[in-house]
Amino acid sequence: MVMRQETAVQRTEVIVVGGGMVGTTLTALLGEAGVSVVRIDAREAPIETETAGRGSPALRVSALTPVSQRLLSHLGVWPRMAGRRVTPYHRMLVWDGEGSGRIRFSADEAGVECLGHIVENDVTLAALEACVADMPNVHSCFGHRVTALETSGERQYVTLDDDRCLSAPLVVAADGAGSPLREMAGIDNKVHETGHHALVTSVRTERPHGGMARQVFLAGGPLAFLPLTVDDVPSYCSIVWSTTPDEAAHLQSLSPSALGDALARDSDACLGQVQVIDRVVSFPLAQRHARQYVKPGFALVGDAAHSLHPLAGQGVNLGLMDAAVLAEELLDARRRGAALSDPRILSRYERRRRPDNTAMLALMDGFRLLFGTRQPTLRLARNLGLSSVDRFTSLKRLLMHQATGERGRLPRTCR
Repeated sequence: MVMRQETAVQRTEVIVVGGGMVGTTLTALLGEAGVSVVRIDAREAPIETETAGRGSPALRVSALTPVSQRLLSHLGVWPRMAGRRVTPYHRMLVWDGEGSGRIRFSADEAGVECLGHIVENDVTLAALEACVADMPNVHSCFGHRVTALETSGERQYVTLDDDRCLSAPLVVAADGAGSPLREMAGIDNKVHETGHHALVTSVRTERPHGGMARQVFLAGGPLAFLPLTVDDVPSYCSIVWSTTPDEAAHLQSLSPSALGDALARDSDACLGQVQVIDRVVSFPLAQRHARQYVKPGFALVGDAAHSLHPLAGQGVNLGLMDAAVLAEELLDARRRGAALSDPRILSRYERRRRPDNTAMLALMDGFRLLFGTRQPTLRLARNLGLSSVDRFTSLKRLLMHQATGERGRLPRTCR
């Protein structure tokens, strides 16, 4: 690397690049254990705590599993989130819009209090940021991007866009699906274009959602109504509609009332009339998986390592598990006096996380292909399959067990 005056370099134990939910969760897990962390975030400022979870619902929401809830409770942030706005869902209905097949899930059948919570991303992030703000060993650097990543000996050096240099034994990239850090580290990324765009907005419905998440598979792709409660009124939903680019463009061009009519029609009016209450956003969908998660002194977490189709709402949950497992491996190693950059430690993290992430990516791609087919034989098979699974309680319980995050060896913070 370029020779530097070491006195001009800010030294720390871990540098986390990316201040979203996954990066901030990792920062909090390390920070509470006394690790010195610098978190670098391109956003100009943290989320305004007083505005998160107030007024109309935010466009970006996540379906947090009970396992993710336990992780956030461990950090002490869940009560802050619940004090703002979280919506539990106890039931889920999935049906084929081109047939008669349908399957229902319930928390009672799964033996859990609820299947999960729909939470606005701003609510989760504001609570996490308040958590790390109280940690004296955590420094957050807002409004800056990394322009260079270099290695010298057992330390990593990152250069910011204001020419400051920071150094640590370990750099973690939590900077999203397009991760510049992943490219700087020379890690290849396998990309599979789905041919779909996601249409996202918020709505108010004629009938209350009853704590049920609903998803219908249409010819163009799945349409999800994710329940939200605003000011104690359980008649709001976040909409995620995955469809072809042409159809997404058409839907986005509609007036709010015409889009509401389309949503009601294509969801079989499951919640009656639909009123669109926010702007409509559309973006292309792709599944990505990094060829490797780690290199000496470097690791990927969250969307920087993997991103998947949103039809199961598992993306952020996989990322939170990445953060929890990586933190567990790092803290165990630190207690043994091992270097945080030790490739063996980082390889253990990858071995624990890659199989689960790979399986979920494959499952989501399989669902996308099965429900996107126009072949009559496969359409009949999927309808029969949905209805058959709905009749077998033991199989449904297994599926729900997987969907609630209870998979494999969970980190201690999630048990």
